[in-house]
Amino acid sequence: MTTMTDASVREFKMPDVGEGLTEAEILKWYVQPGDTVTDGQVVCEVETAKAAVELPIPYDGVVRALHFPEGTTVDVGTSIIAVDVSGGAAPAAEAPAAAPQAEPEEEAEPQGRQPVLVGYGVSASSTKRRPRKGAEVPREEPEPAAQALQAELNGHGPAVAPALGRPLAKPPVRKLAKDLGVDLATVTPTGPDGIITREDVHAAVAAQAPAAEPAPEAPQAQAPAPAAVPAPAASYDGARETRIPVKGVRKATAAAMVGSAFTAPHVTEFVTVDVTRTLKLVEELKGDKEFAGLRVNPLLLISKALLVAIKRNPDINASWDEANQEIVRKHYVNLGIAAATPRGLIVPNIKDAQAKTLPQLAEALGELVSTAREGRTTPAAMQGGTVTITNVGVFGVDTGTPILNPGESAILAVGAIKLQPWVHKGKVKPRQVTTLALSFDHRLVDGELGSKVLADVAAILEQPKRLITWA
Repeated sequence: MTTMTDASVREFKMPDVGEGLTEAEILKWYVQPGDTVTDGQVVCEVETAKAAVELPIPYDGVVRALHFPEGTTVDVGTSIIAVDVSGGAAPAAEAPAAAPQAEPEEEAEPQGRQPVLVGYGVSASSTKRRPRKGAEVPREEPEPAAQALQAELNGHGPAVAPALGRPLAKPPVRKLAKDLGVDLATVTPTGPDGIITREDVHAAVAAQAPAAEPAPEAPQAQAPAPAAVPAPAASYDGARETRIPVKGVRKATAAAMVGSAFTAPHVTEFVTVDVTRTLKLVEELKGDKEFAGLRVNPLLLISKALLVAIKRNPDINASWDEANQEIVRKHYVNLGIAAATPRGLIVPNIKDAQAKTLPQLAEALGELVSTAREGRTTPAAMQGGTVTITNVGVFGVDTGTPILNPGESAILAVGAIKLQPWVHKGKVKPRQVTTLALSFDHRLVDGELGSKVLADVAAILEQPKRLITWA
């Protein structure tokens, strides 16, 4: 091992990438010992109890050591990578540690620098300061390829410097390739400067289709569906049990649900609704030029119906302050949408949803769903929710008794929409019908208030023109 003075080595510690998180799991290293790194370059991806986040290094230098292998859960404040900032030659390549090494003597951070999260950015869009909206935004025309890449790194741009010999690809594209079982080294890049795009990965999957079963493709423009995780293999190799560590998002979800179920007294009410007119309106809106390029589905109108019901019954949009023994009524609605992802259930929310027009709400819903599917939801996007919708109907379920998100007063479950016999205008006819279930905190919401809110949502979905008269 090359001998260096302690002053030339900086230890980068696992930062608190959320609010009050205590640990994170290292999912992927993007650098290896001997690689040169620059200030702002993403060096690894970690998973916290709330989301997957990419970490940038705040130094220029050469990687001296990786203190933990991929798959290790590390406490916040623990050194995870050592970087030689002396400007000398790179040390001999060292293999990543197979187990945690003894932490070197603590060094002060560079003056004026704090380890900051550059992961997904402030809006719910990307894990490494991508543009706030849209999947791809053209970059400025590069200079020579190496200089352009360096400029993007120094500006925390969308590209990530690869280790020597690694194909150029953004981390979400790497994750997509990993999920689909594609070796990036075999993919032909078509992006600027030889960067592999999502389309390149899908093309590689298609090329492999005749030789093997196609891997499950990431959902694109359809409504939320449960086909995110491959089904387990039929054979268990003789094993009678499989033990799966509870960590990350699943661990946080379990703790939150237990805390909510045994803290807030839950009450659930149900109503079965004829939503035939709502589905007709959905089809009409799809052809409206105001909704061109936007995802229009029943969830959009259900969300708007709930927002209107809250406006008519504002007391339901509140929280219980146990410490001060106060009810806190919210004059804004941060509308949570439960999303099933390969990492577990998450509930990002649309900030100030009550102030959005229907097209704006459609845009926000589309962005929220696509961001969640790609694993790019930020911790901030999952904080501050006031009311939640969970769409269990996408799994073919008629309804359920949903558990409140901690700190919220109500959650609406939407069941599957099915063609059923229904009495309509005095005759039995086939109609599109669904069942809604509203769970609420009985400390905040009594039976009368909960019933009014659920009845209002049902009335709007039966006669969607009430969106105009009641809004």
